[in-house]
Amino acid sequence: MIVWAIAAVACAYQILAIAACLRFCAYLKNKPAASQGPPVSILKPVAGLDKGLIPAIESHSKLPGDYELLCGVRSLDDPAAAAIRPFPRVRAIECRTPAPNGKVGTLMDLAREARHDIFIVNDADICVEPDYIARVAAPLSDPRVGLVTCLYRAEGSTFPARFEALGVATDFAPSALVGWLMGLDEFAGGSTLAFRRADLARIGGFEAIAEYLADDYQLGHRLRALGLRCALGRAIVSTHLEGGWWDVWRHQIRWARTIRVSNLPGYLSLPATFATLWAVVAAIAGNWIAAAAVLGARMLMALVSGRIMQSRDARRLWALVPLRDLFASAIWALGLFGNAVVWRGQRLRIDAEGRIR
Repeated sequence: MIVWAIAAVACAYQILAIAACLRFCAYLKNKPAASQGPPVSILKPVAGLDKGLIPAIESHSKLPGDYELLCGVRSLDDPAAAAIRPFPRVRAIECRTPAPNGKVGTLMDLAREARHDIFIVNDADICVEPDYIARVAAPLSDPRVGLVTCLYRAEGSTFPARFEALGVATDFAPSALVGWLMGLDEFAGGSTLAFRRADLARIGGFEAIAEYLADDYQLGHRLRALGLRCALGRAIVSTHLEGGWWDVWRHQIRWARTIRVSNLPGYLSLPATFATLWAVVAAIAGNWIAAAAVLGARMLMALVSGRIMQSRDARRLWALVPLRDLFASAIWALGLFGNAVVWRGQRLRIDAEGRIR
């Protein structure tokens, strides 16, 4: 009976995730009325000449409309500064404001240089489509919306990176969409954060989140505290992953511990989504029907989610979804403990509130 109850919960989540993915697919098709968005300042912290940087800058330099792209570097001697300088409408700005979270220190300086009243912040390697600004900025025409974020697909250049990208398309994205379908608006990711300058000022500027590792989550949390909603943009952006298994391990541990200290109840609820793990438990208990039902639902959901996210790795590595799920279950268990993370080669410690110590 217990095995059947667990199987029912796990299957129900997978079915809900499929519904969320299909709903999001329809949502994406409703394009904004305008082909180009309002004037915006795109703020992009940059550190080093990573493989995904140049394609990302190139995609931003082709956007229509009135916008500026401000790339913040810690030194103009950074090779990234020279690499992005030839692109039109791009400015490399030296940012020296110190902060526990160096990325937020860079954003403080970029905000002071920005000309427009709407900010879009995204990570250095984020690639976008030509109608990105219109799709992302459109929800901000509603005064009740204070933040717009986007889902992202990951593209890996090594097998470990592709394995990680598989999880982004078939686990992370559908979990975010389930929350969206249920009316929750806690998801805010570094793939895209669009908001008004005035609302940023109301929460104390970027200075208010400079101590936190999960600056994206904290920005959304503070804007929601103003009574504003976080909306999901009608866009999927792309990011680039590289590195070996040790890099994947460190990324996943960092994300797990960051989520735990930022949203402990949400973190503790994640095992309900571990369909492969519960399928293994059912099989060990001798209930092969329950195991097959749960695993079948999981594989179907991964197929649907990968297609909606247009992930090549989800299609090519689909058979590895159960293995990736068990890997994620182990990461979750380890994420329950410890407060050390590695971020951009730095070993950091975070406290129970997610502040960098």
